[in-house]
Amino acid sequence: MAASPSLQTLHSSTHFFNPKLPPYSLSSSKKFEGSSDFVNLRYHMGPVLSSSPINIYLIWYGKWSVSQKLLIKDFLLSISPSHPPRAPPSPSVSQWWQTVSLYTDQTGANVSRSVVIAGEHSDIRHSHGTDLTRLSIQNVIATAVRSAPFPVDHRNGMFLVLTSQDVTMQDFCRAVCGFHYFTFPSMVGYTLPYAWVGHSGKQCPEQCAYPFAVPSYMAGGGPSALSPPNRDVALDGMISVIGHELAEVASNPLVNAWYAGEDPTAPTEIGDLCEGLYGTGGGGGYIGQVMRDGEGRTFNVNGRNGRKFLLQWLWSPVLKACAERWRRRRGQLEKQPWRMVAPACHEGGIYAGRRRRLGVAF
Repeated sequence: MAASPSLQTLHSSTHFFNPKLPPYSLSSSKKFEGSSDFVNLRYHMGPVLSSSPINIYLIWYGKWSVSQKLLIKDFLLSISPSHPPRAPPSPSVSQWWQTVSLYTDQTGANVSRSVVIAGEHSDIRHSHGTDLTRLSIQNVIATAVRSAPFPVDHRNGMFLVLTSQDVTMQDFCRAVCGFHYFTFPSMVGYTLPYAWVGHSGKQCPEQCAYPFAVPSYMAGGGPSALSPPNRDVALDGMISVIGHELAEVASNPLVNAWYAGEDPTAPTEIGDLCEGLYGTGGGGGYIGQVMRDGEGRTFNVNGRNGRKFLLQWLWSPVLKACAERWRRRRGQLEKQPWRMVAPACHEGGIYAGRRRRLGVAF
């Protein structure tokens, strides 16, 4: 039986919350707290998204409601830092992105801290059907490029393809919840990074929206799922996957920059190394300490328009550990102690988890 959740008052409506959920899968997760010597995240001399701002070209594939689009766009627009009185309270999404901005290219240029939505395209009619593959997703992008039309944005552009709940994807739910790669000139006309994330609502929320949905083997007296911060299990889970993929696109856009392992077709990246870690004390499959508002909704970062989100931590190249955020003081990086977890390790330095892309071969 799981231990009772521990609560500590943060202020009148928000509490720290340790849900004590068991490991999602003892066989699929090899994370544990300890030395980081096993992790060999290296730079392979490729570009990062350092030009500012990072231009996201959104492709809505299938039917999406206005409220769904607004929630996802509020998350994306929360990445860029804002100033008081419009800045969300700490910890914020933009502070979470500071870890991503620590990654540099061979010239020393950091990943940009500014992200904008530069264009949108809606493909309501499923122009390429409702059963997609890793290859056909490039046809979806090519159609959007011709229809929108999107500019050729080589310096700082990327595509974000989001598929609705009635669309299936090769390996979706079984092996991936999202992936990223780059477009082929033969199919799209040029090479640009892209990310895909699927809506798991009708297919596998227990796989891709965890911990807001839990697998059936955890039901029946076990710990219950956490309450999503925006009252949408699938979409709140999807936003965490979007954050995971965006961080990896920014630090490894052409799959030749920052990753661990020797095989670029199956890289272990900055999100993969911290899969399933959301708060202090996480590791070994436990999500760690997060926050809970007065209505019981769980989150760990704040966004624009009063939004709250639950985002996984990312691997810091400075700490050699999973971190939620960093801040600069007097020219130096200062650790946020209560938000740090002991370094996560992976046997052999390679981990293939529930959101991990199993290679990029089509």
